[in-house]
Amino acid sequence: MVSFIQTLSAWTIPMLIAFIPLYAAFRKVPVYETFIDGAKDGFQTAVGIIPPLVGMMTAIGMFRASGAMDALLGWVRPLTESIGIPSDVLPLALLRPISGAGSLAFVTDLIKEQGPDSFVAKVASTIQGSTDTTLYVLTVYFGAVGIRNARYALKVGLFSDVVGFFAAVAVCWLLFG
Repeated sequence: MVSFIQTLSAWTIPMLIAFIPLYAAFRKVPVYETFIDGAKDGFQTAVGIIPPLVGMMTAIGMFRASGAMDALLGWVRPLTESIGIPSDVLPLALLRPISGAGSLAFVTDLIKEQGPDSFVAKVASTIQGSTDTTLYVLTVYFGAVGIRNARYALKVGLFSDVVGFFAAVAVCWLLFG
């Protein structure tokens, strides 16, 4: 059974790549022209999201360089440690909604420092998988379609990240603590 699943997973993507253009040609869809039109739209979308992305990255850099992140973490650290949240993962709670690559680099450093089997590494890895890059997603997707008012999406996304953070810590305490 394992051999079958491995073979199936190895051939799924190549088969899809071959099937889609063949099916489109069978349906008399101009495959190449449709591909070129999609590539043009994709390029316009990429150019359109550059300004919001640059703005977000600038704001992140200013927040970190000003020392505001360190001040906020210093203020919150005693409270979170008293309820069982390792202080080493607190920067991840702020970084994860902003940047996937930055939070992954942070988790990688934590794993190198603490070891892959440490409680902190397990909590950080679980947080990484339980939360999303909310601000990045909103910036890219809303910027791509020209939405300027995020309304409830920002509140719900950040609330989901907070719930994911605390749930990840709680699950790690239950399983590994």
